[in-house]
Amino acid sequence: METSTRTLLFAAELVEEDGGYALVVRDVVRGTVQTTPVPKAMVDKLPVFLSALAAKLGPGTQRRRW
Repeated sequence: METSTRTLLFAAELVEEDGGYALVVRDVVRGTVQTTPVPKAMVDKLPVFLSALAAKLGPGTQRRRW
């Protein structure tokens, strides 16, 4: 039986506030947070980008939930 250890390094959230969008990335190791505005056009393309990234990385990198 194989066991694996997963360590959360970064946590990212895409949030909407007052009609705008922001990407919030938390560096769990260093305890820092970075926030940057994201245009709606990029938000709309996010599912396509994630699908393309998963396809490029190959079948062994299926998206998993914590």
